[in-house]
Amino acid sequence: MERLGLNEIRERYLRFFESKGHLRLPSFPLVPQNDSSLLLINAGMAPLKPYFTGKEVPPRKRVTTCQKCIRTPDIERVGKTARHGTFFEMLGNFSFGDYFKTEATAWAWEFVTKEMEMPVDKLWVTIYEDDDEAFDIWTKQVGVAADRVVRMGKEDNFWEIGTGPCGPCSEIYFDRGEEYGCGSPDCKVGCECDRYVEFWNLVFTQFDKDEQGEYHPLAHPNIDTGMGLERIAAIMQRVDNLFEVDTIQNVMKHICRIAGVEYKKNEKADVSLRVITDHIRGTVFMICDGVLPSNEGRGYVLRRLLRRAARHGKLLGIDKPFLYQVVGTVVKESQSGYPELAQKQEYIEKIVKLEEERFDETIDQGLSILNDYLQEAKEQGSTVLSGEKAFKLYDTFGFPIDLTREIAEEKGMTVDEEVYQKEMDAQRERAREARGDMETAGWKEDALTQLAKPLETEFLGYDSLSGQGKVTLLFADGEAKEEIAGGRFVMMTDRTVFYGESGGQVGDQGMMTSENAEISVLDCKKQNGKFLHTCQLQSGKVKLGDVLTMQVDEKRRMATARNHSATHLLQAALKQVLGSHVAQAGSLVMPDKLRFDFSHFTAMTAEEIARTEALVNEMILASLPVTVQEMKLEDAKKTGATALFGEKYGDVVRVVRMGDRSTEFCGGCHLQNTSQAALFQIVSEGGVAAGVRRIEAITGDAVLQRLNGLKSFENQIAAALKTSPADAVSKVEELNGQVKQLKKEAEALQSKLARGSMDDVIKKAVEVDGIQLITHRMQGDMNALRKYADLLRDRLSGVYVLVLAAENERVNFMVCAAKEAVERGVHSGKLVKEIAAVAGGSGGGKPDSAQAGAKNPEKIDEALGLAQQLLSQQLS
Repeated sequence: MERLGLNEIRERYLRFFESKGHLRLPSFPLVPQNDSSLLLINAGMAPLKPYFTGKEVPPRKRVTTCQKCIRTPDIERVGKTARHGTFFEMLGNFSFGDYFKTEATAWAWEFVTKEMEMPVDKLWVTIYEDDDEAFDIWTKQVGVAADRVVRMGKEDNFWEIGTGPCGPCSEIYFDRGEEYGCGSPDCKVGCECDRYVEFWNLVFTQFDKDEQGEYHPLAHPNIDTGMGLERIAAIMQRVDNLFEVDTIQNVMKHICRIAGVEYKKNEKADVSLRVITDHIRGTVFMICDGVLPSNEGRGYVLRRLLRRAARHGKLLGIDKPFLYQVVGTVVKESQSGYPELAQKQEYIEKIVKLEEERFDETIDQGLSILNDYLQEAKEQGSTVLSGEKAFKLYDTFGFPIDLTREIAEEKGMTVDEEVYQKEMDAQRERAREARGDMETAGWKEDALTQLAKPLETEFLGYDSLSGQGKVTLLFADGEAKEEIAGGRFVMMTDRTVFYGESGGQVGDQGMMTSENAEISVLDCKKQNGKFLHTCQLQSGKVKLGDVLTMQVDEKRRMATARNHSATHLLQAALKQVLGSHVAQAGSLVMPDKLRFDFSHFTAMTAEEIARTEALVNEMILASLPVTVQEMKLEDAKKTGATALFGEKYGDVVRVVRMGDRSTEFCGGCHLQNTSQAALFQIVSEGGVAAGVRRIEAITGDAVLQRLNGLKSFENQIAAALKTSPADAVSKVEELNGQVKQLKKEAEALQSKLARGSMDDVIKKAVEVDGIQLITHRMQGDMNALRKYADLLRDRLSGVYVLVLAAENERVNFMVCAAKEAVERGVHSGKLVKEIAAVAGGSGGGKPDSAQAGAKNPEKIDEALGLAQQLLSQQLS
């Protein structure tokens, strides 16, 4: 049995099944496409469900894949054992109503015994206890000895999830030898020990289970097999577990070098090494597939992996971000199977580093507070951390509950997660109330879309802005109508020139007319391929079957097309300025502006924004021809056209080219030449989520209007300054200089006046238990307060406490105490905090000096009046 590397095994498997007539498909993204039932792809067959259920036609009846997968239910056990991991690759061969048990078993046996050269005396086969057909095939056709075939129950060898397609399984096991066994005389296939390793599961999907629990034979049974790549690699390489497989071991070795530790020398360190190794692999693949760290959904899974790995780095003594350094090793070890990793390596590294730095900002403070909470609970004789405190850690410091739970467990404690969840639910409810109902409920899957299901609309609006269509559906007041005589309603027609909102582009507006009616089209939405026009009847009436003349608002459509074409140019420019990692994360194309969300990890600099804007205008002025071509999806991909991540495309797609600068899949409305956009200007750039930035921009007339507005504003400023627009800046600089000089003179005068009145202030000192207490109210800011305090200290002798208040644009307090006063128990920070609270403020500081701010100037005298009482309390 040859010691094959993991990458070699993957290639051999896929090549083998290609030789058996299978179509090799690349791994699907970890983010499920059009499947809301899954957060992340967790099995080889998961992306192929539409083919198994018959919803979609497979590209071929025989398919083979190596699918990247993420499973998190066992995340708490990752690291504690050498078996568990969250990221893995699943090899599979699939038949969609083509071959069945005979071929599946024969090819599986051929692959493991001929291609992998596994010794037959080490292999075992299991079948479902009632599957005599499988027994006969394995023993009589494939040639496996009958005593090497083990019958097992439904729990182990029958695959089903609720109702629907299901069937018996057959698994192949490898015997690693007695030294891996549990020593029990009953040790055999199926034992929980490490001797017999199941590495390939063949599922024979031959039944359809109904609601009554009855099993009916499928007319076209399917084959679904799954073999863990890491598991077969561990067997072939004769290592004990997945962390010792070549590609994974090389990742761990890099971590060992950074941490300065050696694997298998210390069990506690080994746990951390396994956690980091597993989690950084999953992290790299998730970010590559478009997932970004967040506090919800799959983004939370990613953040959890990253932060868990970062914390275990700290346990190994690594006190700075390091995970981003390991990304390159993960890429190097896996890029032969996933070349996209190398293309996005720089982007992945930056996202990982950014998240590490964010976590670093909070973890030390959060850990310190958590340890205080746990110690406090122990001192009170409790082994449970309160849910309120766990929630406070999350809400205030971003400390995830799973990390709190893990650290508590290490100290032999638990977390009251029921109360924690109640606090979380209450916070979500508050957020919902704050947002209000912002959903456009009228466009959910409701009675209207149900009624419209059998209807279709032919869209003519790419080539023409006018045309005719027959009314096929009228809908108002929650029900279908035969006729509309007034008010607002929704209408479908058999043909339309109105673009329906989709792909980020808003719907068209315009008019529809007939001999009997005049109708304003306020909006048009495209839902499940159907065009739904929101209309207002201006006069007359409209009924089913009427033929209407349609006219799209041409000026509005042209403005929208300018912004849509500019969006494509913007994406091309961003890739050039920021890097190839830039990908669209959302867009909105309107007549008056465009909004483009894209993946990037930091705010753009002013220079980057200027370069991007200049590049777009350069492409506009280059008068690039805009061409649109419909082609087969596979042919379109070969052109290098940019596809929107996670978007579902049909067999035929629309490809929009702008010269040689931009090629994208797009179903929207565009210009014929980039010069028609006229001008492009970026209005704003900002962040909308972790790793996602947003640009808002304008084109054409909107840019001219903005420039004219700025010119008018410039003239108004110049007039106010009594100068010309060209000299406005120098005039402002001159005035600023004058203001600074006047301010300096005012401060000098104020200081002189203060010194003059200082004797009177000192005379008003009150003695409190041998300490001189001076309280004083003045005008100025915090800087003036400091200067006055310094002057007072120079004039004072003996033990003193100063309590000063200044009022300018806001209220400021300052408390200072002599060394001797501090030695007697005076604490300026606590004193100023209570004083400021009276005036609606807060603050703090050290025992000898502290300051605070407040917002109620009418309370200053009351606050100063409290000083003597508070000082007396501190001294007692």
